[in-house]
Amino acid sequence: QVRLVESGGGLAQPGGSLRLTCVASGFSTKYYPMGWLRRAPGKEREIVSCSSSDTSGSDVATEYLDSVKGRFTISRNDAENTVYLEMNSLKPDDTGIYYCATSSTRYGCDVVRSRSLYDYWGQGTQVNVSS
Repeated sequence: QVRLVESGGGLAQPGGSLRLTCVASGFSTKYYPMGWLRRAPGKEREIVSCSSSDTSGSDVATEYLDSVKGRFTISRNDAENTVYLEMNSLKPDDTGIYYCATSSTRYGCDVVRSRSLYDYWGQGTQVNVSS
């Protein structure tokens, strides 16, 4: 049974940092694309970042939403089935519920994004950026 549990959200001031953690169970993160998505108030859900590997579990590729490039970093510890999202230089526009997600396919982040193939989600963690 696939399960994704996020933590690490909270309140941060503009310019501050937060680190989100996603602990996965029921599958190996090494072989599946792992994404962070968010839903901001009044906006549609968007893919913030994704990390995927090839079929052998190596050659990790990453993608970022343009507005978070240079500020957010996705990383993974496949030995611990955990994915992180380091968020720096936070802005009020980063406010939202952040979800960890994965796909039952082994496609790369670009295919998962273009075909909307995320089909497992965590419960989400709230991030509020405000002074």
